[in-house]
Amino acid sequence: MPPAAPRLSGLQREVLSLYRQCLRASRTKPEDARARFEEYARTEFVKHRGLEKRDFGAIEFLLRKGRRQLEVFSSAGITDIR
Repeated sequence: MPPAAPRLSGLQREVLSLYRQCLRASRTKPEDARARFEEYARTEFVKHRGLEKRDFGAIEFLLRKGRRQLEVFSSAGITDIR
């Protein structure tokens, strides 16, 4: 039997959900730009990986910021990111 997945807090689930949404949004972009959108998302999440789990204010701020950026980058008018 495989080991059970670790239980995640609500904020951890929200962060993972936002990351998945970013990756899904990258699939709607032109093929030559997808890798740049994915790399940008990965870089932003890795940049804050060391954030303390109990720093709820900072995590919630970053989630709001990430959702706003996702909304902007998801619009059809944005075809590339540099």
